[in-house]
Amino acid sequence: MPRPTKCRKVCALPKCREFRPVCGAKATVILSVDEYEALRLLDREGFSQSQAAAFMQVSRPTVQIIYDSARRKIAQALFEGASLRIEGGCFRLCDGSEKGCVCCKKRHEKA
Repeated sequence: MPRPTKCRKVCALPKCREFRPVCGAKATVILSVDEYEALRLLDREGFSQSQAAAFMQVSRPTVQIIYDSARRKIAQALFEGASLRIEGGCFRLCDGSEKGCVCCKKRHEKA
């Protein structure tokens, strides 16, 4: 019997949750919120896999699995002309009070 899925910590929900091609989409690819967060941390923020794993509170191999899945889904949406929707997944939102949390630090600096 597999182990239960551990919820991943996510800084915030995406501002835009759906992307559609101009040519019209025939299908929709679902990207989970935790896959979106892995992409954000690794590609946009420049975190290493170890840093992203610590941030999301999962193991480094788990981050790699999540990231690979996200990349496959984005490639599928691009090459098939499908819509991309971000929803679901096993995650919990950061409450803004965790010590040493990058997103919490940024929120406190803006206030």
